[in-house]
Parts: sequence; C-alpha cells; structure tokens
Amino acid sequence: MSSGNSVDTENKYDSDKSMPISKVLISGDNDEYVILDNKRYMKHDLMRAFGGTLNPERYAPYPEHKFGNAAVIGLAGFSLTAFVLGLYTTGAMGIKIPNMIVALVIFYGGVMMFIAGVWEMVIGNCFAATALGSYGPFWLGYGAIFIKSFGISAAYGDDATQLKNAIGFYLVGWTIFTFLIVLCTFKSTFMFSFLFFMVGLTLALLAAANLSGSANTQTAGGVAAIIAGVVGWYNTVAGIATIHNSYVTFTGIPLPILGKQEAH
Repeated sequence: MSSGNSVDTENKYDSDKSMPISKVLISGDNDEYVILDNKRYMKHDLMRAFGGTLNPERYAPYPEHKFGNAAVIGLAGFSLTAFVLGLYTTGAMGIKIPNMIVALVIFYGGVMMFIAGVWEMVIGNCFAATALGSYGPFWLGYGAIFIKSFGISAAYGDDATQLKNAIGFYLVGWTIFTFLIVLCTFKSTFMFSFLFFMVGLTLALLAAANLSGSANTQTAGGVAAIIAGVVGWYNTVAGIATIHNSYVTFTGIPLPILGKQEAH
C-alpha cells in the first residue's frame, strides 16, 4: 500500500462523533482507502453511506449503528408511499378513490418517517433528521386532506377550484423546502442527490397541476413520483445490502467537486 496523502478537510466533521476531523488521508495503490483520524475506510463504503444513511457529508465515515439505521426504514416508507401515490396520480387502472393511498400516507409514509427522523436526531444525523422529520409530517398533512373527519376538504364546500389552489399553495411551500434540501446534497453521490431532485420535481409538478387544473401536468407529477419511489428504493437497499447479506451491493457515484480541488 502506498503512503497516505493528506487532503485539506476544511473543518469536516465525523457525523457519528460530532467531532471535527483533523486530517484526511487518501492511500492505497489505486487510492481506494480513506483514512479519517487514523481509521481506515474503503472509499466505496463511504460512497454507499450517502444514500443508505441520508448523510451528505463527503468525509463522513460509514456509521456503526448500535441501535440500527433508522434512515433506511424512513427511506423505505417514503419510497413505497411515493411509488403507489404516483400510480394513483397517473390514473393507473382507473383508480379514483384514494382510501388505500391514505393508509400508506398516514402509517408508513407519515408516522414511520417521523419516528425515523426523531431517531436520526438522537444519533446526531441532522440532515436525515430534518428530511425525515419534515417529510413524515408532510405525508400526514397531505393524507389529512382526504380524511373526512378532519374537515379540511369539507371546509371549502362546493368550491373545488379554491380547494385545488389551496393544495397547490401547500405543495409550493414544500417544493421550495425540498430544493433548499437539494442544495445540501451536492457533495454526496448522484443517486443521493437525484432522489431529492425528483422529490422536488414531483412536488413542483403536482403543485402546478393543482393550480392550473392541467391533467397532463398531474400525470407528469405522478410519473415523477414513481421515479422518486424507485430511486428511494435504490438508496434504501444501499443502506441495508452488505457483502454479508447480499450478492448485490450498490456503490454510489460521487458527484464532481466544484471549485477548490482536493489535493492528493
């Protein structure tokens, strides 16, 4: 193995320990190792950590979860809910009644994501806590619109246009939030960043569909939701598949570094 080469960390942090990483070394015949504070990690393990742990920090070691990786079940909850909602939104099989979708939105997409977000805060992953802790309540709020006992839809009476516009405003706010989240993923991997981009695109298209009444835009939003669900599943498997339990593991493709380059 070749001797390690120092890399300027610029105040990088170890997400598990919440301590600044003082030195990053790249080593190996093909630069396949990253050494963080005298601990050696395989570079592909760090790349896999992005999607599977919802941690966008380039030099965050693959965490040792003593209590389990809560981000994975949060990702799973989002992915299944988004995928099925996308099918419903595109009008697949002529389904119009949203009751079954509401069951997923409330219990799997909503409650489970919120719990996962709270647990990610406990273990110190601020990004995952913010994302999961926000999108969980988003699903809960979105599902409440279609539950009669909440009286949200009933409050608009027969004014369907006003209801659609109100839902559109709700989705516009979440679109803005999502694209702010996307800004925090540019130092991660392609599939990690692409997931949040597709979430933002889905919300933007559904917001536009509600505000404009365009059926084609709504269908496009449903297709985007299906893609977001599939990409979410990719990141989910990246978080649970290892050489110990699977013959197939997913290695992330890092996004290019812009601006100041890392010196080897």
